[in-house]
Amino acid sequence: MPHPLLIPVGTSPQEFTAGIFLVDKPKDWTSFDVVAKMRRILRIKKIGHAGTLDPMATGLLIVCVERAATSQIDAFMGMEKEYTGTLRLGETTESYDAESEITQRISADHLSIEEVKRASLGFCGEILQKPPMYSAIKIGGERLYKKARRGEQVEVPKRTVTIHEFEVSQKVGNDVYFRVRCSKGTYIRSLAHDLGQVLGVGAHLTALRRTAIGPFKVVDAWTMPQLLTLQRPIT
Repeated sequence: MPHPLLIPVGTSPQEFTAGIFLVDKPKDWTSFDVVAKMRRILRIKKIGHAGTLDPMATGLLIVCVERAATSQIDAFMGMEKEYTGTLRLGETTESYDAESEITQRISADHLSIEEVKRASLGFCGEILQKPPMYSAIKIGGERLYKKARRGEQVEVPKRTVTIHEFEVSQKVGNDVYFRVRCSKGTYIRSLAHDLGQVLGVGAHLTALRRTAIGPFKVVDAWTMPQLLTLQRPIT
């Protein structure tokens, strides 16, 4: 049953005053970029999102408009997430993704898809995971990525997350294609990094797409060009 506040693709600007938008976030946009753009389009200030996506990632972002919807952000953030993505074996980066320089290279040509699949099984269930230094978590009142950019080394506490499914589907060269279904708070960048460590060659995330949040699917999401059709005039 659809959520009562869900605003389907194609709704006209005259048909709603509050609600939930499923948005397909483009690559290189921050989650706040999407919110800021929607504030300008809708001429509404009270807008927030439920669950940040890194700029490199694409896919489902739940955007809540006005209090009736923003009051449910915590509930949406608590839902399980689903992602598809690609990681590259044999190359390690400080950010655990392709947004920073490669710090180490080790040949991964000897690894078979079967070995990668066996290693991925060790991450299913409840695990302890250390968030990347390049993340928005606050330690000592400051975002970790700000400390990382200054070259500071900080001990980041591990957190318990749940990996419901970690499905490795293909290995092309040293690129591994996967699908993950996980609990809130899971860093897919850390998952890619940790898999590389277990395999002894290192790894980093090269592509990520969020395909679902709870019952909400990216196939039902608005694209940015579709959202532009909701542009409201200045009054």
